[in-house]
Amino acid sequence: MAKIIYTHTDEAPLLATYSFLPIIAAYAKTAGVDVETRDISLAGRVIAQFPDRLTDEQRLDDALAELGELATRPEANIIKLPNISASIPQLKATIAELQSQGYDLPDYPENPQTDEERETRARYDKVKGSAVNPVLREGNSDRRAPASVKNYAKAHPHSMGAWSSESRTSVATMGHDDFRSNELSVVLPSDDTLSIVHVGSDGQETVLKEGLEVLEGEVVDATFMSAAHLDEFLEQQVAKAKADGVLFSAHLKATMMKVSDPIIFGHVVRAYFADVFAQYGEQLAAAGLSANDGLGAILSGLDKVEGGAEIKAAFEKGLADGPSLAMVDSDRGITNLHVPSDVIIDASMPAMIRTSGQMWNADGEQQDTLAVIPDSSYAGVYQAAIDDCRTNGALDPSTMGSVPNVGLMAKAAEEYGSHDKTFEVPAAGKVEVRNAAGEVLMSHDVEAGDIWRACQTKDASIRDWVKLAVTRARASETPAIFWLDETRAHDANLIALVTEYLKEHDTDGLDIQVMAPAEATTYSLERIRRGEDTISVTGNVLRDYNTDLFPILELGTSAKMLSIVPLMNGGGLFETGAGGSAPKHVQQLVKEDYLRWDSLGEFFALAASLEHLAGYDDNARARILGDTLDKATETFLNEDRSPGRKLGTIDNRGSHFYLALYWAEELAKQTEDTDLAAAFASLAGTLRDNEKVIVEELLAVQGKPADLGGYFRPDAEKAAAVMRPSATFNEAIASLG
Repeated sequence: MAKIIYTHTDEAPLLATYSFLPIIAAYAKTAGVDVETRDISLAGRVIAQFPDRLTDEQRLDDALAELGELATRPEANIIKLPNISASIPQLKATIAELQSQGYDLPDYPENPQTDEERETRARYDKVKGSAVNPVLREGNSDRRAPASVKNYAKAHPHSMGAWSSESRTSVATMGHDDFRSNELSVVLPSDDTLSIVHVGSDGQETVLKEGLEVLEGEVVDATFMSAAHLDEFLEQQVAKAKADGVLFSAHLKATMMKVSDPIIFGHVVRAYFADVFAQYGEQLAAAGLSANDGLGAILSGLDKVEGGAEIKAAFEKGLADGPSLAMVDSDRGITNLHVPSDVIIDASMPAMIRTSGQMWNADGEQQDTLAVIPDSSYAGVYQAAIDDCRTNGALDPSTMGSVPNVGLMAKAAEEYGSHDKTFEVPAAGKVEVRNAAGEVLMSHDVEAGDIWRACQTKDASIRDWVKLAVTRARASETPAIFWLDETRAHDANLIALVTEYLKEHDTDGLDIQVMAPAEATTYSLERIRRGEDTISVTGNVLRDYNTDLFPILELGTSAKMLSIVPLMNGGGLFETGAGGSAPKHVQQLVKEDYLRWDSLGEFFALAASLEHLAGYDDNARARILGDTLDKATETFLNEDRSPGRKLGTIDNRGSHFYLALYWAEELAKQTEDTDLAAAFASLAGTLRDNEKVIVEELLAVQGKPADLGGYFRPDAEKAAAVMRPSATFNEAIASLG
């Protein structure tokens, strides 16, 4: 029997799965399609690392490794929901919850000293940050707004903050001594095995990484950020924000860039509270309180530190004396510097640009902001967007064009593949990349504390990326811009390869250009304002940034994008959008049994998955299911059945009911398969006749706390009971079998 793998992930997407998956399974079974789940949640990934410490009932297979292998096979059909890209605070919280549930897991060793602690740390490091996506993404990315979503956004434009030409919002970036400016890049002439070696000032060599296998034609890059210049830059920005009377905010990617960006975040925290760390830094370090974990973790840990009240008062004085901080939650006093995973650049910067170029201050009011983005690789993209809005005013969702994306990410391409090749330099000297013959391919002079990293991009991934860009440009009759900067080492190598590989395709009549990212941003925004579309063809990090920036401006959210990964060996990976808002939705559910998570991305992914499966398996019923789901989703949008904003309106569970109703009605109307139509006519009638009762049952549970039995690993029975409260609806779905 053909099958779809539906991933079991985290937070709001996981809770929505408890409601939506029974509907999917029942409908898919009518086409002979099994829907199976695989647990790639953060908690599940942690559990899978320690089978030797757990009981038979507690152990879990390594589902991520299984899906990674499946992604290389043509029969792969995986629907991937957003998962936690774990920062260290999130990982520690997960461990603590699992320990409280009876899992015999070791604590996370912050500074491992013994072989056992180092081995434990290595296991946990496998699940930190973006551990999932590089494993599953055996293909490049095709992300775009479905026509139904774009049409709905034009007919029902979301709110946009007005821009003033007097806005003082700006981006601050290093521009020198950072990752972009120090980058070196080579194209490997043949298969090889590389090593990364630190050579101290005294000549002593330490191997940082060995056995790094590379293929002919692979692009390998190395770079570093100077810690001393980073600190100097941050000191200047703290002073500038204070002098200019604007909010200070830092924008990093501490989840995906799981090694480098938490370190940079720690530098930001120490720069803002320079006096506190000058006086109490050694005491905080001795207590295991790290700036890398954020202000929130430090403050919560001071209760156990001798003189903690005095140190806390010093932090409070630092907040009072420093520039006003941008707030994540002004009501709860959660600042931009509290948690490294709270302010993720690809979500926070578009939200700021959408909201008049302002963020929230401690009084819950909007204020112009100095957005500090230390590395200059892509900071210019956001500055260009700010400049455009300051000059031309806010964009108009009812008329603006779109920026679909073709992203280079196959086989852990580019920066997201760098985690195991990122190091905080232990001592002054050099860091060298050597080939198997011992020849130095790239070398950097470094100082203690500098952040050095390398990354890889395989030739096959680049070739497939170029092919996908041409395919999308041809299919959509839309200009395609490769966002590459000839003055950056990595991009210069890619431009040469793109130029060569474009010759292998029919590009007659296509508008395909290469532009540096800031220039491409300005060009795309000029076209957007004329209602014109422009495909952005980008590397991995810019793929992530662009597929939030433009959808948030166009649609109000990035969760409504169609995200397809045509796997290089013929299978399909179907992603369901971003999960940045997932934590606050869970908090609301626990507080008042109301889940505002919008599953629209799941609807789009499922339709694309069914379409792909129909082609692979020659399954006519799967194609019908996919076609009718598309139509049902359009009705869903037109009828405005997304979750409401307040209690007393339908939430995620009500959305699933209406999607099931509209889908059943579309299946009942189709004329290709009369038996299928008859089966769903009965269900459609039952759901329509009982609409009022079902909605009442769904609304009746709202307004009181909900018990899930856990945040990172909810109790399955409790979560299912919370997410399926309508007995009438449940019985109707069960009757389809």
